[in-house]
Amino acid sequence: MSAIQVNEPKPRMIVPHSVRGGAISLVGLVIGAGIWEIVGRHTQAASFAPFSQTVSALWLMTRSGELPTALESSLELFGAGLGFAMLFGFFGGLFLARIRLLRIGLEPYILMLYATPMFALIPFILSLFGFEFRAKVIVVTLFGVWPILINTLEGARSVSNDLLEVAKSYRSTEPKLWRHVIIPYTLPYTMTGVRQAIARSLIGMLASEYLLAATGLGNLILTYTNRFDTARVLAAVLVITLLATILMAIGRAIENYFARWKAGV
Repeated sequence: MSAIQVNEPKPRMIVPHSVRGGAISLVGLVIGAGIWEIVGRHTQAASFAPFSQTVSALWLMTRSGELPTALESSLELFGAGLGFAMLFGFFGGLFLARIRLLRIGLEPYILMLYATPMFALIPFILSLFGFEFRAKVIVVTLFGVWPILINTLEGARSVSNDLLEVAKSYRSTEPKLWRHVIIPYTLPYTMTGVRQAIARSLIGMLASEYLLAATGLGNLILTYTNRFDTARVLAAVLVITLLATILMAIGRAIENYFARWKAGV
């Protein structure tokens, strides 16, 4: 009697979702670069440059030291402005959430300033502070502070009353209530505001470098736009885009880290 052979199914290789997602993103970037190259080669040189020329210009600007120097200047301005925006937005939002009378009185002004185009305030800032570095820091701060403040305010106001009651039942003082309940609960909301503020602060950085003292990446874009050197203009824009993408990815990672506390509530 012959033995019956059973063909067992071969195990399939399981590709993690992160690897597949990364591969799809990479393919999308390659396709986008190809479209950029094709469009650039069929467009007037003074209007648009191909991807290959942009990368070449990026390499030349990096080797000459022109791009690193401009990037350092812009990062210094961006970091100072975003730092002040985080400081004022976070603690301002907490105070407004805990002091009801202050919140009712100032909330209409906050919403109006959030909706106001900050470009309109740059001439006013120029007349008060001139072309100095502090004037540009004020511009970047004004661009970035409002989403942080509003998100922090909403996060602090949404703290569960049950959490507050439990903390008070253990005779927690107001400072301990802030440190152990309110601030940990609010941090995911704050980081959402920070991610929004990153993009707004980068816009404020470029606006201040355009309209105030011409420095940094904004100065590079302005200079090479006047020379109709689109490859170098696009190289500077590409650097800003990559910078924004990296910073927002870091902000997302920090937001997810702090959101673990809230998920366990």
